[in-house]
Amino acid sequence: MTSTVTPNRSGRRAGRDGFLRLLHAEWTKFRTVRSSVIGMAAAALMLVLFAVLTGASSDQKGSPPVPIGPGGEPVTDSFYFVHRPLSGNGGITVSVSALTSSIPDGPGELRSGTVPWAKAGLLIKQSTRQGSPYVAIMVTGRHGVRMQADHVHDTAGLPGPASAVRRLRLDRSGDVITGYASADGTHWTKVGTVHARWLGPTAQGGLFVASPPYMDGMGTRGSVSTAAFGDLRVQGLWAGGEWTGDQVGAESPTFAGYPPNTSGSVTETGGTLTVTGAGDMAPAVRETLPTGGTLGEILIGTFAALVVVIVVGALFITAEYRENLIRVTMAAEPSRGRVLVAKAIVLGGVTFVAGLAGAAVAVPLGERLAHANGVYIFPVTAWTELRVELGIAALLAIASIMALSLGAVLRHGAGAVTTAMAVIVLPYILVANPFMPVSVSNWLTRVTPGAAFASQQTLVPYHQVSSIYTPYNGYYPLAPWAGIAVLACYAAASLAIAVVLLRRRDA
Repeated sequence: MTSTVTPNRSGRRAGRDGFLRLLHAEWTKFRTVRSSVIGMAAAALMLVLFAVLTGASSDQKGSPPVPIGPGGEPVTDSFYFVHRPLSGNGGITVSVSALTSSIPDGPGELRSGTVPWAKAGLLIKQSTRQGSPYVAIMVTGRHGVRMQADHVHDTAGLPGPASAVRRLRLDRSGDVITGYASADGTHWTKVGTVHARWLGPTAQGGLFVASPPYMDGMGTRGSVSTAAFGDLRVQGLWAGGEWTGDQVGAESPTFAGYPPNTSGSVTETGGTLTVTGAGDMAPAVRETLPTGGTLGEILIGTFAALVVVIVVGALFITAEYRENLIRVTMAAEPSRGRVLVAKAIVLGGVTFVAGLAGAAVAVPLGERLAHANGVYIFPVTAWTELRVELGIAALLAIASIMALSLGAVLRHGAGAVTTAMAVIVLPYILVANPFMPVSVSNWLTRVTPGAAFASQQTLVPYHQVSSIYTPYNGYYPLAPWAGIAVLACYAAASLAIAVVLLRRRDA
């Protein structure tokens, strides 16, 4: 007598408890495969190992300290300052009738040019110490009149070319400093007000000229600018004392120096002060602080870890095809889509934990070694550091799920790994080329899975600083979580395709 065994089709098995058992089965498969466990441990170790090598590879001890601004950020604070003490309330007014710039053009030669953020104007600064707070109103090479404070704050004033005669005024009343601009000296426009509680009993005030590096293709050149100041008037407690001309911040990693045969100076002819200066007052960026490092560089091991998790993810399913175990899996759980989702959850969860553990060790260890070797690391908040670590873990986890999906589609380990490497890792390699056109780099990090590398971004672009804001230099076109979302969309699409194909064809 022949008996027939009917498969269990109860709703309970197909429900939540059944899926939990499926997850447990997939987890058991993963943890009992030695190569998978070793692979995840190796991925975490790669993050730590490369962080150690990066942090210990450079030795810049003895280099001058990086100026730190009032908000704790690295800054460039170098300019020519004609100043005297201001020990109370008062004001200063001046006209700026010319602002010209010179740019190196061959060995020992200079040519006239326009430096968009060349600056000339009035300044009240806590002291001549680099990084100390300040308030300034100025004319610029191409951005009209601006009022800036404490390196990071910028307010637009009157538009127009720097060649036009501009009158500028700064008034101090207690802790309040107000900036004004006028085109004719009669009608004044208020540009902005700053509450400068840092002033103290005595500050330094006067005229300044700054000339930041000139952008030339994918590099920069030092520049020098000269401004003519006339009709200088002071009121209040400014009236006494002598004017002193100084180059502030001549010794600093953020100061590119003067072009050959030039230097900072001030001369007076017929009541007109001609001031020449170089440098800038602004937040530090990669071009002004090329020796600075970032968390992204400490986490350079992400590339190696990514390769490992892609291999593990692809083999998590292709090994079953190769060993003909996929039929057993499908017999135990006829719903093929649920099997693939369970595999994705297990694989993604394990990869996320391994990536987070590796990043959490790599970041503080790499930072400590870098600081011990005199390498400056652009500072970040505790939240940003956590966000980078979570972002790296998410990048690795989603990439492993995408590799799993490609493995289910192609049913061949080498093909799945190659495809995943091409769509995820190749954009990273291309973007790491300093000669890659900016438009191409930005496109690759917007629309390809490589957008997820924005998770490493910690640098901030500033509109008032001309620089090379490209992915190669650590500036990505998408926000960190937006970049992760792009990769997640690719992974979700590949997983959906894999589920459809898995249901339509034989195991």
